[in-house]
Amino acid sequence: MAGAATPAIAALVAASVPHEVFGYQHDPRNQAFGDEAVAELAAAKNAEAEQIFKTLVVELPSGLAVAVVPVPAKLSLKAVAAALGAPKAAMADKAAAQRSSGYVLGGISPLGQRKPLPTVIDETALLWDTVWCSAGKRGLEIGLAPDDLITLTGAVTADIQAV
Repeated sequence: MAGAATPAIAALVAASVPHEVFGYQHDPRNQAFGDEAVAELAAAKNAEAEQIFKTLVVELPSGLAVAVVPVPAKLSLKAVAAALGAPKAAMADKAAAQRSSGYVLGGISPLGQRKPLPTVIDETALLWDTVWCSAGKRGLEIGLAPDDLITLTGAVTADIQAV
């Protein structure tokens, strides 16, 4: 996969951020997008499930925001709200998430979104040399340093996993 296949990859190339793109054949019957990415990356890249992150769009009273957590983790909406200085958070409507990000569900990347949103990344990302997240379409992942992901998304880090 050469060049800027998605806005997420274009953002990395434009910022001269070292990254790796990994593509696999997405099974259209599989709606467990994160689990599919974990299985593919574990097999091909020996990646751990906890270093593969899913991008979730949440709704705050002030508008939409992005939460990035390891695939096996459950998101704490209360912790996301606290990290972003909001009184509460709820999962965003799927159509609103797709419209705002410019990506399809299961392929939403924290990078290269149509409209930059407040972003919080789970602090466990900092435990890894490389983290993986969606490159902007199903079956396409990008690996990069967590500090680069934080910088490019303007994210804050916090413990946003539900217990």
